[in-house]
Amino acid sequence: MPVGGGGIGLNVWCDPSGTIRFYVSQSGTFDENNTMLKLGRFALSPFPKWEEGGFRQTLHLETGEMTLTQGGVTVTLWCDVFKPVIHVEVDAKQKAIPVLSYQSWRTIDHPFTQAEGQQSSWKWLAPKQADPNRCVTRRDSICPTPSQLTFFHQNQDETVFDYTVHDQQLDAWKDSLFNPLKNRIFGGVLTGGRFIRDDDTQDEYGRPYHQWHYASANNAARHHHFQITLCTQQSSINDWEQKIAATQKAVNLPKDRQASQNWWREYMNRCRFETDGSDAELANALRNVTLFRYMLGCNFGGEYPTKFNGGLFAFDPLEVDSASMANFKAGKFHPTPDYRRWGGGTFTAQNQRLVYWGMLKSGDYDLLLPQLDFYLRLLHNAEIRTRAYWNHEGACFTEQIENFGLPNTAEYGQKRPANFDPGLEYNAWLEYEWDTVLEFCEMALEAWRYDVSRDAKSLRQSFDFPIKKYEPLILSCLRFFDEHYQQLALQRGRRGLDANGHLILFPGSGCETYKMAYNSSSTIAALKRVTRDYIHYMETSGDTTNLTYIKALATRIPPIPTRLQQGRECIAPAIAYERINNVETPQLYPVWPWRIYGLEKDEHGKFAANERALNTYQCDSVAIAHRSSKGWKQDNIWAACLGLATDAYRLTMEKLQDGPYRFPAFWGPGFDWSPDHNWGGSALIGLEEMLLQEDPTTGEPILFPAWPKDKHIRFKLHASDGRVIEADSNSH
Repeated sequence: MPVGGGGIGLNVWCDPSGTIRFYVSQSGTFDENNTMLKLGRFALSPFPKWEEGGFRQTLHLETGEMTLTQGGVTVTLWCDVFKPVIHVEVDAKQKAIPVLSYQSWRTIDHPFTQAEGQQSSWKWLAPKQADPNRCVTRRDSICPTPSQLTFFHQNQDETVFDYTVHDQQLDAWKDSLFNPLKNRIFGGVLTGGRFIRDDDTQDEYGRPYHQWHYASANNAARHHHFQITLCTQQSSINDWEQKIAATQKAVNLPKDRQASQNWWREYMNRCRFETDGSDAELANALRNVTLFRYMLGCNFGGEYPTKFNGGLFAFDPLEVDSASMANFKAGKFHPTPDYRRWGGGTFTAQNQRLVYWGMLKSGDYDLLLPQLDFYLRLLHNAEIRTRAYWNHEGACFTEQIENFGLPNTAEYGQKRPANFDPGLEYNAWLEYEWDTVLEFCEMALEAWRYDVSRDAKSLRQSFDFPIKKYEPLILSCLRFFDEHYQQLALQRGRRGLDANGHLILFPGSGCETYKMAYNSSSTIAALKRVTRDYIHYMETSGDTTNLTYIKALATRIPPIPTRLQQGRECIAPAIAYERINNVETPQLYPVWPWRIYGLEKDEHGKFAANERALNTYQCDSVAIAHRSSKGWKQDNIWAACLGLATDAYRLTMEKLQDGPYRFPAFWGPGFDWSPDHNWGGSALIGLEEMLLQEDPTTGEPILFPAWPKDKHIRFKLHASDGRVIEADSNSH
């Protein structure tokens, strides 16, 4: 069961012996290989055996706390939302001396195999093509004293950043590139106990680890309190220690607890989904989506975005699926609890976006900031890529991107032909896929539109979305497409624009699916929507610095292509393409996220789906073949945006069924890893779109546009112009 807050996540369980165990994760704990390391595992004992009956483990969503009770003992775990501190409290009816033990599997250097390389930026290069000496998870520094335990990992001077920069021919710019791995140090200090012993042991799978035991400093009492103070930053050890000490000094337990509880109450009340309980499937689904929102809330204030492939709550890989356990037993796979598929510091944009789009209607504009700041930090590096490789302006962001803004080194391609453009990924899936960053630009514009009240009487969040901060990102991303494709056309001996004055978007890509695409509809829709909304922002705010240029760019964006399918006009994935490489459906991206097509008023004043978009959903053979509710699939969202209540409900309910693990909102592994957060994100978005959309002309709310009439639900969601909307389907 997850509990967390303030960028910290704990995975907590109680084993039959009565030992409470929890992993600790924190946002930004990237090692030399860009693996997102856990900070360790803790074990609390003694606790009465839960097999004896009466055991209860409860996650209190309204306060952000977890309690475990058994045999007259209550353990409370909570993370401070505003300080990086974990609190472990033990209350017993009879006097006791609990022991909190720190357990680490990183006491020696651990070379990892190619199979384990997926947890890092090396992926399948480890250690076959990369230097084997690099493909090592370095040991931590663990320093016990009689009254506290200090544990930390400090990155060595050379990291995967250095290899990547050299491999991608950017050595001349290296000193000016943003490098989040250099001097990164992370860990914490355990206090509230007195050291009693340490020992070597094995975990439940026979893997070795070492542990240090601290008995409560409160001797034989009824109340005990342990504190784990964390810090992740780029600094010297001395500065890190000073930051830990300052945090410890600032702790005020009663005030901190009240502040955290107040934040959780406000957060969980921003967005609600409720039913009368008569439909068990629906009630279960709404519970699960609420649990998913809780997990997203745990990364409020996190330095880095919530990762799609497990977030702060990735658990032991041997528990994820049967294949991992089978390979472990066969000696082919030797993972530590740090393992997750698709990397720790590598961010896949198509997946990340699904974690974040739902935060607009849930009113969580503040939770959007780590994801938007991620791209803003990388803007300089993305612009350097463009200038270094192609000598023009604008930011080139790739699909699988490192937390330092360059393509993942394995995905970049290691068997590149001679004289192949160093700015391109030699990769069948990722080549020319540069447009997903525009979704994050649009999130910023939409968050501003949602957060700005249309009049002084409107209900709104007490939050001022900092859109001005993200303007350079939006402008640079748009400029890249404008300048890059005009340059490519000129290099082919043509004018920079076609005969109609439009950009020639070739070579391009429709997600990872339609490759070597000419005028991909998903790219065109992205450019159309972002330029339109950026113009609206500039005209509304009065900041017209870039207005003339963006208006001119808008005239250069080509129309969205169409084609016939089953005799009906549909949105085409592109005018032409070379091959289909994956199972995405970018021809429906003009429906969502770009909302070029959707619900429109017919001649009778009623809302109905745009015919071309509806045809694409119903008649496009590839769209039909790829339809699914698994993982990051977003067919439920498209069905909702087109008012198809039956399809939208079925697909969303499939997504919101209990996951395969004991905690029902741990979905996955899907296409990625567990808990699969883009699975939960796409479910949340689909549910929101079924309940609330807006008239594309007037902006007025459309209530229950794709909700089955025989299903009861009450909701609280957010709309543009600072509006907060509560509705009951029985009253609609």
